[in-house]
Amino acid sequence: MQWWKEGLLVRIRVSPEGLALVLVYALACWGARKLSLDQFFLPAGVRVAALLLCPPRLWPYLLIGEYAYFAHLRIPLLNKYSLTWVIFASVFLMPAVMLIVRLHRKLLARTTIVGVISIAVCAATVISLLNLGISYLIWEPLRDASFLTNVLRYALGDFTGILILAPLALLWIRRAEEKWTTRSVAATVGALGAMLVIGLQATPVPTSTMAEGSLQLLLILPIPAIALTCMLGWRGAAIGVAAVNMILGLSTPADHPAAFDAATFATQQAMAIASVALLLLGARITHFQNQHRLREEDGKAALQLARISHLASEMDLRERAAHLRHLGDGMDLSLNEMVNWLHAQGHHAVADSLRHTSEVHSRLFRAQASMIYPSTLERLGLYVALQGGGVREAWNATHRIGQPRLIGDPCRLSPGLQLAAYRSIVETVSILLGSEKGQLMIRARCGQRAGHRGIIVVVAAIDPRQTLAAETVDLATSQLSTRVLAYRGSLHCGRRRIRLMLLEAATVPASNFSGVRAAGMPDGLPPERPSRS
Repeated sequence: MQWWKEGLLVRIRVSPEGLALVLVYALACWGARKLSLDQFFLPAGVRVAALLLCPPRLWPYLLIGEYAYFAHLRIPLLNKYSLTWVIFASVFLMPAVMLIVRLHRKLLARTTIVGVISIAVCAATVISLLNLGISYLIWEPLRDASFLTNVLRYALGDFTGILILAPLALLWIRRAEEKWTTRSVAATVGALGAMLVIGLQATPVPTSTMAEGSLQLLLILPIPAIALTCMLGWRGAAIGVAAVNMILGLSTPADHPAAFDAATFATQQAMAIASVALLLLGARITHFQNQHRLREEDGKAALQLARISHLASEMDLRERAAHLRHLGDGMDLSLNEMVNWLHAQGHHAVADSLRHTSEVHSRLFRAQASMIYPSTLERLGLYVALQGGGVREAWNATHRIGQPRLIGDPCRLSPGLQLAAYRSIVETVSILLGSEKGQLMIRARCGQRAGHRGIIVVVAAIDPRQTLAAETVDLATSQLSTRVLAYRGSLHCGRRRIRLMLLEAATVPASNFSGVRAAGMPDGLPPERPSRS
């Protein structure tokens, strides 16, 4: 029982941040009350928005600010409503909303907009029941009015105030996640300007013309908000709903806070339903936009992985070609030594025959090595690699391919794209040579347009009456589609031709082929020796 004699030690830390929050919150509630009516109650929105914006450690300061606001508002009413009403009607409201927000924390983490709407419904209902229930119990003259009518009016006013400010608070909380572009800012400003102009033109309507006024506000005013929702998703819905309800509430004819306008009240009921629908629609639009963005990012990642895979296989072929050239250099050196020894021994005829044979086989060997990997492409570009080396010799040997028609500068393309184009052209020609008859022509054009650069390749039969077989089309589609899709291109098999296009972003670094570092490829490939005749 020592504590009973000495008392309890209570330490309270009061931070300047908390004191500033008390003042700002009380002033915000007071200013919102000046703009509010019973059927359009902004302090309810300030209460929920503050709880969403502030962490739980600052909620006690919000409670103090709430009590300070009520003290300023209701202490002058002591003589009229009694001290009991002032205390009981003020002490339970903020703790009730705190409990509601606290119970919704998991729902807010999963579905934010649905959580805010649920908080708005629960808070508006509970606060209205507390306000009117305590007033009906304590103040007898109020019992003459309809309890349900007043609850509906208060609940709708609180719900409207929460729908105006709570989504805006959520928008501020998630400002780092949602990036604002110049286009989205311009669209928001334009929509707000349009709603302001419509709101200024939609003057308050008398009760006798309630239907006409309701239609005027309901059919015209939400149009910019709907457009903003379709463009920006839940962000546009939050801004549009706040603007529409604010304009509608401020246009309500009233001379005191308890004033009631039946025409505006009917419109507000329809607008509350439309606001909920608009917020839910905005949330779904944002969900699908995020899904679309994720699919685009996954697609880009898949394309990048496909390109890296193609380049990795090319690097393996590059190393093999380099090894073959080293072997060729060694064989040429050994044969040259043998030829020199034969000449020294006086076997000139045998030496000349051996030299001729070695030159022929060395040229064929290097041509085959160049077909494994076109090292000429790294130094001189795609077109030179197509017009020289083993691939050109193989085409000439068929006597079915004319001189390729090559337009543009391939060196402006990245090395990966040039390699993909080289392999695609070689494979396309091989497919047509093996599956079709007659002469073939090759055309290629490099260029840049609309932030992309690439190459268009056409391999076609010269005979205009020739038609590609279905087997040829299927074979070309199966063998060429992977590389074409990796470079965001297209493949089209026409009546007598195969047309493919490979693209890349213009920001991808190109290479002048003065070295292989610009291509991200390892150094060390020996230069290809010219063929000896």
